[in-house]
Amino acid sequence: MTLIFKIVPKSMWQEATDQGVFKGAPVDLQDGFIHFSAEDQVRETAAKHFAGQQDLLLAAFDADGFGDLLKWETSRGGALFPHLYGSLDPKVALWVKELPLSPDGSHDFPEPDQ
Repeated sequence: MTLIFKIVPKSMWQEATDQGVFKGAPVDLQDGFIHFSAEDQVRETAAKHFAGQQDLLLAAFDADGFGDLLKWETSRGGALFPHLYGSLDPKVALWVKELPLSPDGSHDFPEPDQ
């Protein structure tokens, strides 16, 4: 199993859960796909795109479960990032956890086995 991650505001995830579909954050809708990060990319994604933001969640997904809708495409620094060309059912998340800020202002990531 290949884990991929989505950082999302709590309110947006709650709305998606209530509606049974996550179509993406504004940047996802603008770009035409849902942005994900691989395990070795997600901390940099948080620092670059979510610096200082509170009330965030980290959702983990099995990349293989998205089939052909998931494409690994060149992005930041030439690295391949997972992009989902479609919406998703929030219930397919393997887990969703709080992504709080540490006292130093960085995000405090949950342990991988939690």
